[in-house]
Amino acid sequence: MLTNSLIELDRQHLVHPVSSFRGHEARGVRVLKSAKGAIVRDSEGRELIDGFAGLWCVNTGYGQDSIVEAAARQMRELPYATGYFDIGAEAPIRLASELADRAPGDLNHIYFTLGGSDAVDSTIRYIRYYWHAKGQPNRDQFISIEQGYHGSSTMGAGLTALPAFHDGFGAPYAWQHKISSHYVYRNPVGTDPQAIIDASVAELRAKIAELGEDRVAAFYAEPIQGSGGVLVPPTGWVKAMRDVCTEYGILFVADEVITGFGRTGPIFACFDEDIVPDLMTVAKGLTAGYAPMGAVFMSDSVYETIAQGAGPKAVGHGFTYSAHPVSAAVALEVLRLYEGGLFERGIEAGKRLMAGLETLRDHPLVGDVRGRGMLAAVELVVDKEKKTPLPAEIQPATRLLDRAWEHGLIVRSFPQGVFGYAPPLCCTDEEIDQIVERTRRVLDVTLDDPEIIAALR
Repeated sequence: MLTNSLIELDRQHLVHPVSSFRGHEARGVRVLKSAKGAIVRDSEGRELIDGFAGLWCVNTGYGQDSIVEAAARQMRELPYATGYFDIGAEAPIRLASELADRAPGDLNHIYFTLGGSDAVDSTIRYIRYYWHAKGQPNRDQFISIEQGYHGSSTMGAGLTALPAFHDGFGAPYAWQHKISSHYVYRNPVGTDPQAIIDASVAELRAKIAELGEDRVAAFYAEPIQGSGGVLVPPTGWVKAMRDVCTEYGILFVADEVITGFGRTGPIFACFDEDIVPDLMTVAKGLTAGYAPMGAVFMSDSVYETIAQGAGPKAVGHGFTYSAHPVSAAVALEVLRLYEGGLFERGIEAGKRLMAGLETLRDHPLVGDVRGRGMLAAVELVVDKEKKTPLPAEIQPATRLLDRAWEHGLIVRSFPQGVFGYAPPLCCTDEEIDQIVERTRRVLDVTLDDPEIIAALR
């Protein structure tokens, strides 16, 4: 009865993010009640393995008492402190220092936000201020990558290159431009890594020439494209793009909202290719989803240019909850847990996850398996040779998500028929094996679907 009441209240009042309003009204909400480690329980008593860590974020796993205690302690002592008017609190000051110590290169300056979307929006504002401070206000054109995701805020959604975030919103803006994704499985130049890198470098150079070398302000890239379908670039791709930006004096922004904090192995994925961006955004794993928080990392040169340009004037950008002390206290404890063994566990679990998912390649519906660490995807097709995706008319994202849920597994199901995986770093070997086994069961059930059978013919 309680669940039915909640479903109806949800239907009447709660607007869900990135959902079909009418579709959600028809389906109703799935109510989660509790969680521990990598296991969540719904209101019907069903236990599921969370193979997606909430929304790429609960990297520590659920039910970490020390995180709860850190938040409660901070709430009792000082539940809020503004960062305005030269006021601060100990937790965010210490967190900024700890993050700077672990960041690539000279990313020594940290601005805290509420999450990833407003972190990206903050970079846009700071980049514009940077170029004004350098006396080059004409540098107002921004480039990102097709199938990339940089949030759903008003400006960030334009840097995002997924149709759902543009349709009906008037995005992208005229100053937001795209180059093709590296998408190895479906790249028109083939799968040779160097050919893909060369094509992307050439396209970025051409886009810069088209816009004007003196007009381009910044280039945005995820080390691995998350919401586009967990698209892993060839080794060397990120560094090659970074080198082009350095050559032209264009700011390079690494969006590590998904990849940060052990998701691919190291604390930040930039270390995978030994690059230092000019700015970097993080969120999600920063607090492991226990409290809202994101951050912008600025290099010394970006910070100093803005500071010199502003002089005694205030740099007019800020949020009420920037550097929130409770979120910062949570993040400090999360960082302690990571470095107390979770990073190492995540590396081992990631090897097991990738090895397990690779065993699915023999399934008739599996076209591609890709990933790095605890970030992976399985792409489904109805024709392996032609790489024909699942028919859009069967709504594969909803159908596959429902089937996974029925089999006790939570994964991300992308519209094109791709399963996304981002389990908590704390997963046991048995839980990793169950993720793979339950995926295979879902694939087998899907293979028996009459509409899939028709498409296979």
